[in-house]
Amino acid sequence: MKAVMIIIDQAHYNEIVENLSRLNIRGFTSWKEVFGRGSKTGEPHYGTHAWPSINNAILTVVEDNRVAPLLKYLKRLDAEAENLGLRAFVWNIEEMI
Repeated sequence: MKAVMIIIDQAHYNEIVENLSRLNIRGFTSWKEVFGRGSKTGEPHYGTHAWPSINNAILTVVEDNRVAPLLKYLKRLDAEAENLGLRAFVWNIEEMI
C-alpha cells in the first residue's frame, strides 16, 4: 500500500475528486484552505489580499498498482495549468487496521 498526498490549488479540487472514482480510488481525506508556497516555482497560496490563492490537500491510501495511473493523471493535469501548482508525494504504508 502507498499513501499519496496531493497538494493542489483549490481550482483543481472538484476535478480531482471526480477522477479518483474514475481511477477506482474510493477512499480519501481532504483538507481545505491549506496555505504555503512551492519550494521551486509558483506563487504563494496564503489566502491574503496580496496572495489570495488557497491550496487544498487530498490524502489517499491505495494499492501499489493504482499509484502510476494516479500520478500520470496528475502530471497531465499539472501540465494543463502549470501556473496553478500541483504536487503529489508518495510514501509506503507499513500497516493498516
